[in-house]
Amino acid sequence: MLENPKVNIKIKLASLWASATFCYLYGDYFELYTPGKVNSLLTGENILDSPNKLFIATIILAISSIMVALSIILKAKINRILNILFGLLFTLMMLFIGFSSNTEWYRFYVFLAFLESIITCLIVWHAWKWPKITSENKY
Repeated sequence: MLENPKVNIKIKLASLWASATFCYLYGDYFELYTPGKVNSLLTGENILDSPNKLFIATIILAISSIMVALSIILKAKINRILNILFGLLFTLMMLFIGFSSNTEWYRFYVFLAFLESIITCLIVWHAWKWPKITSENKY
C-alpha cells in the first residue's frame, strides 16, 4: 500500500493558485493564435488599448501570481479571508469571460474559463473549510 500523507492547507491553496495562474497565462498565449489578434496588438486596437486598461489587467494577473506565495506565507486568518475573497472574485470574472466568449475561435477560452472557475471554486472551498485547532493538534 502506498502512503497518502495529508497535504497542508497552505500547500493546497498555493498549488491551486499556481494552476489557475498557468491557465490564465495559457489562455492569453493561445489567444495570440486567433485571427486578427497579432494585427490588433500591432495597431493598438484591442481590449487593452490604453495604459490604464493594461495596468488593471496587470494587477489582476499579479494577484493570482502573488496568491501562490501569500497562501504559504500569511497567517491563517488573513490567508483564509484573502483566499475566499480573491477566489470568489476570480470565479465571477472567469464565468463572465467564459459566457461572453462564444465564437468558434474562442472555444479554448471557454474551456479554460470553465476550468479556472472550478479551480477558484476549490480555492474558496478549501479556504472556507480551513482546519480548526482542536485539543489534539493544539501543541
